Amino acid sequence: MAAKSANLYARIEPEVKEQAEEILSSLGIPASNAINMFYKQIILQRGLPFEVKLPAAKPVSISDLTEEEFNTELEKGYSDMLEGRTEPVKKAFADIRRSKKS
Repeated sequence: MAAKSANLYARIEPEVKEQAEEILSSLGIPASNAINMFYKQIILQRGLPFEVKLPAAKPVSISDLTEEEFNTELEKGYSDMLEGRTEPVKKAFADIRRSKKS
């Protein structure tokens, strides 16, 4: 393994940094390791390791919903849960970790 001796300085939004580092911390991954993994994926993929494009539809923002629309969205989620169209978050993350090891 090569010695880690290069420095990277980047300016990002404080909220983005805080949220990302909170998630990385819960995964037990230091930010420097995550950045190193990202750079290695750029090398392996010979580009960004994800699509960079505008979404087909704008994501729903709670602040843009009326109370009625908000309640409708809650009902959809509740219905999905009752009909088994959801899975526990622990299982979802376990599946993600398993697929990354493969």
